[in-house]
Amino acid sequence: MFNLVFFEPEIPQNTGAAGRLCLATGSTLHLIKPLGFSLDDKAVRRAGLDYWKEVPLKVWDSLPDLQAAHPDSRFWLLSTKASRTHWDTSFQEGDFFIFGPESRGLPESLLSEHPDETLKIPMQVSSTRSLNVATSAAIVLYEAWRQIQ
Repeated sequence: MFNLVFFEPEIPQNTGAAGRLCLATGSTLHLIKPLGFSLDDKAVRRAGLDYWKEVPLKVWDSLPDLQAAHPDSRFWLLSTKASRTHWDTSFQEGDFFIFGPESRGLPESLLSEHPDETLKIPMQVSSTRSLNVATSAAIVLYEAWRQIQ
């Protein structure tokens, strides 16, 4: 249905949780190297529970490799630095949602190259720097799913 992309993920538990999310929504999880852990890591499997082996998973050497393999697809970058919210966007089946590493987010250069495809999740309390990446992925994925249902 949709594609969830974790760019250079660092925390195995978040990736495991995202895998379960993808399995539950009929989406594919894409991981962009380098990974901050091994996919055999016990923490990934623990977060993914016994579902991990069923998760539709693809690992890519780079974001350009992923984009080249899907030239007609739409790619949305998620960042706290965006001005447009995910609520102000009309999603389509097959869209890709790209989330950055937990400690630093997506590179500024990538965000500045694609300002029209950069979205944020609004937060009521401005002192909150960010949400957990797995939580953010669920928020955006379910909003996209709601829109196409």
